[in-house]
Amino acid sequence: MFTRLVTSALFAGFAAGLIAALLQLYFVQPVLLHAELYETGALVHFGTAATPGAAPAMGGIDPVRDGLSILFTALVYTGYALMMVAAMAAAQDRGAVISARNGILWGFAGFMAVHFLPAFSLPPELPGSAAADVAPRQIWWFGTVAVSTLALWLIAFGKSWSIWVVAIVLLLVPHLIGAPHPTEFLGPVPPELAALFASRALGVGLAAWVLLGLFSAYFWQRENNT
Repeated sequence: MFTRLVTSALFAGFAAGLIAALLQLYFVQPVLLHAELYETGALVHFGTAATPGAAPAMGGIDPVRDGLSILFTALVYTGYALMMVAAMAAAQDRGAVISARNGILWGFAGFMAVHFLPAFSLPPELPGSAAADVAPRQIWWFGTVAVSTLALWLIAFGKSWSIWVVAIVLLLVPHLIGAPHPTEFLGPVPPELAALFASRALGVGLAAWVLLGLFSAYFWQRENNT
């Protein structure tokens, strides 16, 4: 079983990660490169180039940077796939049916737990945007992901209203506590650019997780049928 789990996760994670990386390069990276110009002072909000002669270009192709980004994204989604396939195996042992169709729902749930629910209080942030210290944000994010994952599992597999009420409370707790935020929202990056980055990051995340769920269920189902 362990071999089937790992094999399914490797195929699913690499396929979804590769697609996610390509989507990020096309939709998200141009916004990042644009924001870096404000962060370095090459562009100024409500102004033009900070230094005479500075070119306000979006940035060119960097094969090394892009290659490392693709590799890192593929590895990250392979890790997500290992957790998802393990969860699918556990659910299957409890009588759940795993198919490519409901794999899409698994992927959507993963997106909710890892991206959307944390972003409700702590949206994706561009370099140069005002932000609280990294450590408190990381602690809050990991805690929110863990609690949200547990809550969604209880909603999916719970069999009583009391369990579902507990799940809803768990979903609310991190946001009632509140995510770490800076005391002042100041920074060189225009808020319109930050909003575009957040929306595109979440959109790419949704596409990638839906594909991850689809691929994970497909490869897990195929491994079990061979």
